[in-house]
Amino acid sequence: MLDLKLAMYIDFPIYMKPGVLVTCADDIEVYSIGQNDSIKFDKCGFTALAHPSSLAIGTTHGVFVLEPTTETAQLELEYRTCHRFLHKPSIEEMHTFGAVCKTSQNFLKYSSRENYSILRSDSEFVYTDSTYYFDQQTAKVLLALFNQMGGIHCEIDAYGDFLQALGPGASSEYTRNLANVSKEEPQLVAIREKIFFLLKGTPLNIIALNNSRFYHIGTTQEYLFNFTSNPDLRAELNLLFEAFCISLSAAKELGNAVCVIHSIIESGCSVASGTVIEYSRLGRNVSVGNNTIISGCWINHQAVLPPNCFLHSICVKVDGKSGFVTIAFSIDDNLKKSVDCTSKINLLQFFGVPLTNCLEKWGLSDSKCFSEDTKCMSLWNAHLFPLCTSLPDSVMATLKMVNALQNSKTFQLAEEDKLLSVEESIFLKDVVTMLKFREELCEEIGTQLQKLTYL
Repeated sequence: MLDLKLAMYIDFPIYMKPGVLVTCADDIEVYSIGQNDSIKFDKCGFTALAHPSSLAIGTTHGVFVLEPTTETAQLELEYRTCHRFLHKPSIEEMHTFGAVCKTSQNFLKYSSRENYSILRSDSEFVYTDSTYYFDQQTAKVLLALFNQMGGIHCEIDAYGDFLQALGPGASSEYTRNLANVSKEEPQLVAIREKIFFLLKGTPLNIIALNNSRFYHIGTTQEYLFNFTSNPDLRAELNLLFEAFCISLSAAKELGNAVCVIHSIIESGCSVASGTVIEYSRLGRNVSVGNNTIISGCWINHQAVLPPNCFLHSICVKVDGKSGFVTIAFSIDDNLKKSVDCTSKINLLQFFGVPLTNCLEKWGLSDSKCFSEDTKCMSLWNAHLFPLCTSLPDSVMATLKMVNALQNSKTFQLAEEDKLLSVEESIFLKDVVTMLKFREELCEEIGTQLQKLTYL
């Protein structure tokens, strides 16, 4: 994803003053501008790219309320200023704060083919966010605040907490809104308020890319759709279904239904349609269900992966020692849903099964699944996944738990097994060892491809 972002933004530094560019790993922007146009990041304060989107898309992204303009013509590239930034607003809020725009025939002339179907003549749309920049002076101001506070020990959103403080219409009300916070910390509101008053009055400049399209791949369903089924994204970026891989399995027979990235799939492995496999190694006698994501895994024993599954292995460092944990979920599981006491954890579902039933099948108690001081209990912070000494063992341990649910069987975890949550696994991740696995995989793929070239 980093390589793709660098390729898309390759021209940005030419017209950029010293500063910081912020982008996300879960979105892709494609755009077209005039032959003599250029995207310039040369103004003081913040400058953000903006894309025409439907109001429904706006409810899950940031939305810009633009200052009125006297220009009547709408071009592929427009430089505007923002009055206020709304973070994941409702459709009613978009109308109330004046974020909703109307299309015109001239606007549609510059819209991409895909946007044309969304933004019909005289229809409503909003400008949504993607990548933004702030200049060196603003960076120094933020750094001074960071040093003054001695670091930040709570969740600060690089979009919601920064951009909502900008523009003449900004309000501090958002600092007390905790709706989109994954973990509430006592100092969060106070730090948000400091950031707001620090950035208040800072301009938010907008680069409106009227001939652009924003692809979000941040959910499992979006990821699967865009890399296995979406012809538009594939055509626009000339994406391959197989990229730097050794695929000797039945995946070949499915043609365009499977996406394989930097992976080795041995002969005898069965892969169903609508699946993405990345940075993984799958041996013989492995059966993968449809609509499944496999990432960073090594499966060297007979295994069955159910359909609609997300499986991802992480190397972690616990007490100074490296280990492995494999997390698994149904692509329909809601990791953000939370309850406030253990008597309600039956409302949380894992692969469509109430979590209480899952714990019973695995021989786990509520107290081992959730720490005593946990206020909001969710699949995100539930201690479910065994810590193992090897990557293949980690995958198999988690698959046995999942298969027990699928086959209505019992799989007893040992009392001494250390279990980690997704939250802990990310915090404890050992990136160096994870990259080493990828490098070794890359070297082997390269060697095998070289041998095939000489055959």
